[in-house]
Amino acid sequence: MNIVIIAGLIITLLTGVPVLMQILKNHPRGLMILFFAEMWERFSYYGMRGILIFFLTQHFLFDDAMAGSTYGSYTSLVYLLPLVGGILADRYIGTRKAIAFGALLLVAGHGMMALEGRPATETLTYAGTAYDISAEGRGASREVAIVVNGQNYTFGPAEGGGIAVAGLPEGSTLPATLAPGSYEMTQTRDMGGVNIFYLALSLIIMGVGFLKPNISTIVGQLYPQGDPRRDSGFTLYYYGINLGAFWAAVLCGFLGQTVGWWAGFGLAGVGMALGWVVFVLGKPLLQGKGEPPNPELLKRPLIGPLNREWLIYILGVLGVGVVWFMVQRNALVGTVLGISTLLSLAAILWVIIGVCKTWAQRQRMMLALVLFFGAVVFFTLFEQAGTSLNLFADRNVDLTITPVAMQFLGITIGTPAQLAAAGITPSGFWIDATITAAQVQSFNAGFILIFAPIFAALWAWLASKKMDPNPTMKFGLGLVQVGLGFLVVVWAAGSGMVSPTFQMPLMILALLYMLHTTGELFLSPVGLSEITKLSMPSVVSFMMAVWFLASSIAQFVGGKIAGLMGTETVGGQVLDPQGALATSLDGFNKLGQWGVGIGVAFILISFLIKGWSHGANDAGNHPGPDLTDRGQEDRSVTHP
Repeated sequence: MNIVIIAGLIITLLTGVPVLMQILKNHPRGLMILFFAEMWERFSYYGMRGILIFFLTQHFLFDDAMAGSTYGSYTSLVYLLPLVGGILADRYIGTRKAIAFGALLLVAGHGMMALEGRPATETLTYAGTAYDISAEGRGASREVAIVVNGQNYTFGPAEGGGIAVAGLPEGSTLPATLAPGSYEMTQTRDMGGVNIFYLALSLIIMGVGFLKPNISTIVGQLYPQGDPRRDSGFTLYYYGINLGAFWAAVLCGFLGQTVGWWAGFGLAGVGMALGWVVFVLGKPLLQGKGEPPNPELLKRPLIGPLNREWLIYILGVLGVGVVWFMVQRNALVGTVLGISTLLSLAAILWVIIGVCKTWAQRQRMMLALVLFFGAVVFFTLFEQAGTSLNLFADRNVDLTITPVAMQFLGITIGTPAQLAAAGITPSGFWIDATITAAQVQSFNAGFILIFAPIFAALWAWLASKKMDPNPTMKFGLGLVQVGLGFLVVVWAAGSGMVSPTFQMPLMILALLYMLHTTGELFLSPVGLSEITKLSMPSVVSFMMAVWFLASSIAQFVGGKIAGLMGTETVGGQVLDPQGALATSLDGFNKLGQWGVGIGVAFILISFLIKGWSHGANDAGNHPGPDLTDRGQEDRSVTHP
């Protein structure tokens, strides 16, 4: 049994029971359905995301810059498409139908990811002669060599740059040292497999566009405006998100790097199918929330026998082709993202000037914009987890949990290599202490499972004592913590915590993820809740989509940053671990300083704009008696 799986079971049992008790005792029953539906959706997304950068660099042999830009294009579009899905749900099909349609697209996309195609091959050409690169395995078990006259030879960095090949016989046609620029690396890829991969990504992107903004909106609809349970409800819902993310990293990460890419991606698709089933069967518990604003208009034929609902579904499927074209072109994604950002800001400005009727409404919308900017900065740093931090874990972190094989309560614990070194042949049940680089992604979600119930209770207690920090202050504290996470790694390296093989202890990376997690709990669930409270009721789904636009911008910029922190690879294996470590530490230092600096700025301005919420977080002082066209309640629970 894998040690990470055992730890996961313990953490889930210890933290999951209190969460379920809070939901069943204090919250609407519909939260349970949304909790499990989103849990499985996040299982599918993070299961694929956790192994994606390794799939790109080891299966398709993309270099770090190309892998970073591809990852950035994908994740950027994942968070950009909710702009469309939010508007269509607001105006036509309602949030419930949008979620169900998006889930089906996600099932198709994740299922297609299991069709991985043939691995790419790489060739080194020197003095007109081509030499194949042999690459076998995945993750820590990957072995890469240069084939010369039918024999495999290991290689490493040469002094002053280039490649040094070990053990070549005298008179070999390939010299032992290849100077920089004297050789050329070329890759040959299965283009059928590449195109299927991009089509799968496109289905996932479109599916998330319909699902992601709308499921969070229904969570907000379950609580009347001003209901003090809302922040707690969103934090518990956030626990469900991370329960799915945690087990995705543990299981999909383990299968993807030990059994095969197809197994990790395929399990992610199974999780999404379960999410769709839970959501469809749980419709009665949603209290009628999320239905179309005008059912008769939606059913009325528009083009021949086609009504608006089916036309939206057909256009959504056809739009997958447009996304397929875009996801392969990072520069085009950047252009579309820039235009979308400008249009969204213009729309928000129009709402502030022309739609808002009172100064309180305008300042609430302006506060939402401030939080939007904070989210862009935070997630640019935080989402390095899927790219630069994932590669850092694979290349420059000692992933050993146990120092040597050991016996505990009669149970053998250790990695297969440690057992072999100790001469132990396990019989019966034993614990495999192996952790893959992809499974390290479970640290963030695991810390969420531990801390989310504590933070939910903390915010409720502080609110009861009228000591709850304002949202801008919480954002500033979150930004400081995500910056400190990077700086901890830099400081540890400067303190001599680097091995002769240029690897750092797993404990340091765990500390980084803990600080990122506590920062996330200060910012992300609070941001989700604040958007539903600060936004004008008629544009709440659109504003939720704008909230995810912040993540889209962050993903695109983060992919570029990850590419700049990349290093040379051969056969999907880093050539110079020392150089890779130095490049990562330099990047982490800059990211950390920016995070802390902007976080301090947010803390300072929080004292100036803390009144902009105008009672949005106060159960007894939130105005507005009306129901919107989507049934969104906008009224204080104390003054109905």
